[in-house]
Amino acid sequence: MSTARTTRVIGTTLMTITVLIATAIAALMLVPSVLGFDRYVITGGSMSGTFERGTVVYERQVPVADLEVGDIITYIPPADSGIDEPVTHRILSITDDPAVQGGRILRTQGDANASADPWTFTLAATVQPRVEGWVPGIGWIFIVLSMPGIRMLAIGLPAAIIAALFLRDLVRSLRG
Repeated sequence: MSTARTTRVIGTTLMTITVLIATAIAALMLVPSVLGFDRYVITGGSMSGTFERGTVVYERQVPVADLEVGDIITYIPPADSGIDEPVTHRILSITDDPAVQGGRILRTQGDANASADPWTFTLAATVQPRVEGWVPGIGWIFIVLSMPGIRMLAIGLPAAIIAALFLRDLVRSLRG
């Protein structure tokens, strides 16, 4: 087998593998959305043991009235908690209180945490995302792609390769 043919076979194989991986990742992200699921990437360690940092969790919107102790939900803690990003924790207790908006007071805890979260909260909306499943590790792709330099490389490098191949073919056609 000639060197040019070997190079072409290797290039085709690598391109096929790349396309298959990209298709699998796209399916993991897009298909659940079509089926009514939201997705979140776990970036902290408070749920270690159940799912680790870098896991993608898939959640379905359910009526707040359907939430039960033991469910895992993603929510933004109360303003006075000092936390302004979503937290994914397990419901530790639910207290019915018709005097509060929503009628239910919740307390949560991360599975890896020694104690319950120091706040209680109510949910203002009538629906709430509840974790229905997860895929470990795949979220690292999104964590890495959230870095501007890496994102530019992920977009720019394939574009540069396509441009170089186009120019190579153009030069060959002009010579020949």
